[in-house]
Amino acid sequence: MPIPTDVDQLANQVRGGDRRALARAISIVEDRKPGADRLLAAIYRGSVGPVVVGVTGAPGAGKSSLVSELVTHIRTLGETVAVLAVDPSSPFTGGAILGDRIRMQEHVSDSGVYVRSMSTRGHLGGLSDAASRALVVLSHAGFDVIIVETVGVGQSETEIAEAADTTIVVVTPGWGDGIQASKAGLLEIADLLVVNKADLAGADEVERDLTLMLELGGSTAWRPSIVRTSAVEHTGVGALWDEVHRHRNWLATDHRGSDRRRRQLASLIRTAASAELAARVDGLDVPPDLTGRVARGDLDPWTAARTLIS
Repeated sequence: MPIPTDVDQLANQVRGGDRRALARAISIVEDRKPGADRLLAAIYRGSVGPVVVGVTGAPGAGKSSLVSELVTHIRTLGETVAVLAVDPSSPFTGGAILGDRIRMQEHVSDSGVYVRSMSTRGHLGGLSDAASRALVVLSHAGFDVIIVETVGVGQSETEIAEAADTTIVVVTPGWGDGIQASKAGLLEIADLLVVNKADLAGADEVERDLTLMLELGGSTAWRPSIVRTSAVEHTGVGALWDEVHRHRNWLATDHRGSDRRRRQLASLIRTAASAELAARVDGLDVPPDLTGRVARGDLDPWTAARTLIS
């Protein structure tokens, strides 16, 4: 079936599960092509969507292997799953360095799995505006579960917590001592903690460090569980998914669940507003008299910037 050019038709095909329409829609919103905003508006519904799980952690923690194992487990439960993998940007093309053709090859032929790689485009918060837009599209494409795997940039990677229902922070043996762990800042956003590559030496020490840090953090309404996983031995993924559902059930019965949803929507609106302002500023011509005043020292660049925006 050909992909329609009409925005409403394309939105209907996305909501109906058409994968070619989905791929095209994501490309349109990712690149902010003409009609992108109208397409997002046509696709968007504010109702409760699929389970959105964020997977983050330092580079080399085995996030991609863990996500692949999660996808396999979710499919055994008969649920469909989409993966949004946010990768580093190529300095030459601006596209994702690590593509979906490299990862999760065993899922390529599975019609119940959809994988999309996107670049950070220089964004250091874990998610770019383009990724936020793609997540909106995926959330209305009929999947049961969406997994967002972020690029893994350590301390800066916190925005995933504002986009996901459950945030999984992945660490490994050799991750570092307690001081290094506290500097990472990732425990603050963790709903669940995973000691991945648990078949390697040092897993016990990492789990002890994490347990101690959680205890030092004091009592909270939700205390992150610590789950051991190993992609090599194919262990722990079922227990991890059980914990994801336990956290989701807690959100559904605690007022913090609705509070989180409001924060997610507020974050989405702020991200959209920032992108909209940036697009408008990029299209502005700076008047010669304004640059002249800055050149003469009559005006500083920051005041000039506010003048230009206003």
